[in-house]
Amino acid sequence: MTTSGQTVRITYREAIRQAIREALQRDPRVFVMGEDVGRYGGCYAVTKGLLEEFGPERIRDTPLSESAFVGAGIGAALGGMRPIVEIMTVNFSLLALDQIVNNAATILHMSGGQFNIPIVIRLTTGAGRQLAAQHSHSLEGWYAHIPGIKVLTPATLEDARGMLWTALEDPDPVLIFEHGTLYNAEGDLAAEAVAVNIGQAAIRRPGSDVSLITYGGTLDKSLQAAEQLAAEKIDAEVVDLRTLRPLDTATILDSVARTHRAVIIDEGWRSGSISAEISARIMEGAFYELDLPVARVCSAEVPMPYAKHMEEAALPQVATIVETVRRMLGGNG
Repeated sequence: MTTSGQTVRITYREAIRQAIREALQRDPRVFVMGEDVGRYGGCYAVTKGLLEEFGPERIRDTPLSESAFVGAGIGAALGGMRPIVEIMTVNFSLLALDQIVNNAATILHMSGGQFNIPIVIRLTTGAGRQLAAQHSHSLEGWYAHIPGIKVLTPATLEDARGMLWTALEDPDPVLIFEHGTLYNAEGDLAAEAVAVNIGQAAIRRPGSDVSLITYGGTLDKSLQAAEQLAAEKIDAEVVDLRTLRPLDTATILDSVARTHRAVIIDEGWRSGSISAEISARIMEGAFYELDLPVARVCSAEVPMPYAKHMEEAALPQVATIVETVRRMLGGNG
């Protein structure tokens, strides 16, 4: 699809709202459902104004029961609709694990390929907003473990708008994890919408000395770290995974083959994390390309603290990424 070349100044939040609006206009089967998505405009104001524009049949406020409205969304998808289900925070998605893991992810397989579940579930993930442990964890790596679903982590304005388009065209369940610190992020975006390829990672900054492999809320931190390292004559390549399932292993391995060093930045916990999976794939596919062991920068193995200074200490930060690369290259640069 070609575009006119015009751009508009827009926030991450507005990019998602625009994507939802365009989906509602484009396909009468699309509707939105979740807690406070209508009259309140969404917990993070993503759906603000859509109830007035499209009405209560297509912007549906639900009771406070994730198991109920995710289950209803699965039923609607089975019936031929294209639901966009909003779960207020990833922590609350645990109340709908049975629906997501045991139903949405398995029905196609268990029906012998007869029944697809074309549902899109949007979830806010991540910390950095002083919302404490019940609202601040990064659990997208858990869902990346589950066959039968796709796990998207848009970190840019283009992906925030374009990934929804592609997700709604998918015949199977897609989970979109939106990092809470990104909603106010602002930038220029092409005025005309385009779908994006959700199956391929992106090189956000080319480099030759080390690969910084990341996604979602830690992409900007990784880019900032790369700029600081550049001032020290260390050329860091930044790989935005974009999608955690299916994982684009080829792009990861190609990057490591160029730089011969890898640091994985993941806001999830180290133990059993997506960073551990990526490290294992590098070992399996590019072991002899590595000059040094793979390093990881992850959140501290604690429930996310409420106090601002403790929350900041628990999370991956630019300084932590820079120091990890310095240690890696010390004596080996």
